[in-house]
Amino acid sequence: MSSTPAPAGLGRRLVRRDPRLLTRLPVNAHYQTKEEFDRLVANIKEDGCLTSVPLVYGAGEYEEGRELVLSGNHRCDAAVAAGLDEIDVMLIDDAQSKDQLIARQLSHNAITGKDDPATLQQLYDQIEDVDWRAYSGLDDEVLQLLAEVSPEGLSEANLDFATVSLVFLPNELEAAREAFDLARLSQNASWLAARADYEQTLDTLASTHAAHKVGNVATALHAILAIVENHLTDLQTGYQTPTWEALHTGQVGLETVLGARTLPAPAAVTLNKAIAAAEGRGEIQQGQGWRLLERLAGEYLSGSNWQPSDAPAQQGDAQP
Repeated sequence: MSSTPAPAGLGRRLVRRDPRLLTRLPVNAHYQTKEEFDRLVANIKEDGCLTSVPLVYGAGEYEEGRELVLSGNHRCDAAVAAGLDEIDVMLIDDAQSKDQLIARQLSHNAITGKDDPATLQQLYDQIEDVDWRAYSGLDDEVLQLLAEVSPEGLSEANLDFATVSLVFLPNELEAAREAFDLARLSQNASWLAARADYEQTLDTLASTHAAHKVGNVATALHAILAIVENHLTDLQTGYQTPTWEALHTGQVGLETVLGARTLPAPAAVTLNKAIAAAEGRGEIQQGQGWRLLERLAGEYLSGSNWQPSDAPAQQGDAQP
């Protein structure tokens, strides 16, 4: 097996090894998905070699040709899958302690830097050949999403940072603490949605950005929510047909009926008094004040012939 001397410093050499014989790490925190591994195998087959060399350790502790792979375990496995008999590796000849070996392993996996999304998009767009786009490991789907959210505005390199101090009144401090606690608790929460829904969300954000001339996502979402608040009754299409038939028997928000989340305090007091009276007379169950509203609305529409929505049909009643 041939070797090439390396510059002075840490004792190391560029050597050729059979990837099947090299010793793999017993514990490796770095991982790849099957799709990533398959892409790596395809790239190696395309190149006929590894274009970045694994780091291995020998120093007499491992038999020649069976040295320990510190970094590049997946590249070695992919080289085997690609049918390579030999690969270039960087061999450390100097004796290393256990701590040094683990630290080198972690540093090679952890110190990878970050990609600026705007620059990433710009470089990717310069690749014209479809096969080489696939070779890059970046797919059109991911980069399209980056383009939709205007990465120029999100890139760290393009942001101006400033320190902002928030001051709360005593009666607001506890509510602020609860809000921050909830934000921390939900920071790792995930929701599954269809890609079409995500794209529609991005399109809606882009339209809102343009209409209101804002660049901040939170501000755009606030504008979208304000629009929703002004059209709460449009949510009725989720539970009723144009001919006033119920689409399901689940619970819906009262605001979708009234078109507002609040009502004047005097009106609320009147409703509370009426509900309390109906509960006291046993006409409705405790905590089901909506039944009184349904009764009043039903009698308004149908008079004394009205029946509750969950009442059993009586013999002779007209069938729908």
